[in-house]
Amino acid sequence: MNIRLEEPRDFSAVERLTREAFWNKYRPGCSEHYVLHQFRSRPEFVRELDCVLEEDGQIAAHIMYSRAEIAADDGRTIPILVFGPVSVHPERQGRGLGSKLIRFTLEKAQALGCGAVAITGDPGYYARFGFAGGHSRGIYYAGLPRGEEAPFFLVKELRPGFLTGVTGTYRDPEGYRVADADVDAFDRTFPPKEKKKLPGQLN
Repeated sequence: MNIRLEEPRDFSAVERLTREAFWNKYRPGCSEHYVLHQFRSRPEFVRELDCVLEEDGQIAAHIMYSRAEIAADDGRTIPILVFGPVSVHPERQGRGLGSKLIRFTLEKAQALGCGAVAITGDPGYYARFGFAGGHSRGIYYAGLPRGEEAPFFLVKELRPGFLTGVTGTYRDPEGYRVADADVDAFDRTFPPKEKKKLPGQLN
């Protein structure tokens, strides 16, 4: 097993991997492969944390990070990071590869001086990495009432005390919002796959 930075020669393989990992998971089809594709040219993209995990000479997993910020109530802008998508090939899921990639890159982010990381995901899964609900830290997810807890929005300090005294709002970076028409156009460059409406999807 080897973890390294993604290189341009990996782009197509990583996009195929991401598509396979997320297809029909949260919606019929998926958009994560297009999110990744267009993020690479955005200024928020963090190349130093754009990593792949290789196993048996094949790319088995990938993680992407973006710069983000908290709009603090006192007028400050607090720079943080957000990661995702995290993709593991379906045939290699359930073996801890995603966890290894997350732990590796969180340690690297800390070494790079990042103060905190936010994500949206399953709190039961991400608690193992030290993430806690943003609501408990006084950090709120944009678009939701502050009195309404958003259990999917999670935060982790990488520098102790970095968020002490900070109350504010987090908004996903613009690159995570993509148009369905753009996703569909990009998806047509891949081999056809059937979109299915399945139980448990978000939409």
